[in-house]
Amino acid sequence: MVRLRRESKPVLLENKSKWSSGAKKVWLGGNYPVVVQSMTTTDTADADKTLEQIYGLAAAGCEVVRVTVKDAPDAAGMPAIVSRSPVPIVADIHFDHKMALAALEAGVAKLRLNPGNITDRTKTREVVQLAKDMGTPIRIGVNMGSLAHDLEKQYGHTPEAMVRSALRHVEILEELGHTDIVISLKAHDVPTTVYAYRLADQMLAERRTPYALHLGITEAGLPREGTIKSSIGLGILLWEGIGDTLRCSLAADPIEEVPVCWGILKALQIREKGFDITACPSCGRAEIEVVDLARSVEAIAKEYEAPVKVAVMGCVVNGPGESKMADVGVAGGKGKGAIYRKGTLVGTFPEAELLGALRIEIEKVIADVYPDFIGETAHGKALATSAS
Repeated sequence: MVRLRRESKPVLLENKSKWSSGAKKVWLGGNYPVVVQSMTTTDTADADKTLEQIYGLAAAGCEVVRVTVKDAPDAAGMPAIVSRSPVPIVADIHFDHKMALAALEAGVAKLRLNPGNITDRTKTREVVQLAKDMGTPIRIGVNMGSLAHDLEKQYGHTPEAMVRSALRHVEILEELGHTDIVISLKAHDVPTTVYAYRLADQMLAERRTPYALHLGITEAGLPREGTIKSSIGLGILLWEGIGDTLRCSLAADPIEEVPVCWGILKALQIREKGFDITACPSCGRAEIEVVDLARSVEAIAKEYEAPVKVAVMGCVVNGPGESKMADVGVAGGKGKGAIYRKGTLVGTFPEAELLGALRIEIEKVIADVYPDFIGETAHGKALATSAS
């Protein structure tokens, strides 16, 4: 099975504060991995509170974090945030170009500009020139809810209006020689979003400027609805090879967005992070509480970073077969359970000992198959013992 990814121009995201040498650098686009992003919900003026959330996001697997810079107090908090962040920081700018200038001076890794509400070309050029001088990429972030008035009047609320709005600002950046560009085209519904990104991919290819694309569905909704929308919309695009980074915008704690992003990437086999758990829906054949067993396995999984594939089955009908396609399989029985390694029976254990035996087998798999992850588990020392 071959999945082709669109060609795109890579850009480097790195915080430019002289104190931010410890922050990770992230390449976005080209042949680099699709990047997971999120955005803080704290008051940016409160640098400590914002950094607390940034560290939480990074711990959850977020690789780039965006913060809003809406006024002077926010801008005053940016130097501390940029210098102490463990990941690249993107400044989200609306309306006031002075906030963009302040964010650039603070050393942000990237700017996000909304062409629908920064319409003065002179001010835009001032921002672009400083970004170019500092080597800072710019994301042109178009939302359906904030289109340029003339394009909205001419094209309506359509994918074409969004793409033409983005390209209008691309041309301004290009005129000033700034081509470290990322583009996003976010609508609140799946069909419009998908068509907008497809059209952008086509038009960028036609003009031979394959800029990186940031995927997202804006205002996707509460966690369940937002996850469904994001999984379908972003999943379609990623499977078609479109997209270099993604954010799943949920009306929730932003940390909840991160596992959704990773879940989409894992389901499409684009990137791996953490366990991939297959669990049967249970039926009348099950002689064990499959859902409880799966949740117990999920709890174990949170302790590890390795991409171990685990099959959780309720009976021996599908257990052996499913476990052949997983690193480790567990099949429940009446008061007992069987553990498999690549389809081969390891042993049968009383129900009370099943999870402990499963953990031991998982750690053996990590030591044998995923040795690079030994140091990234809560049981690193035990793994070395298990493998010996």
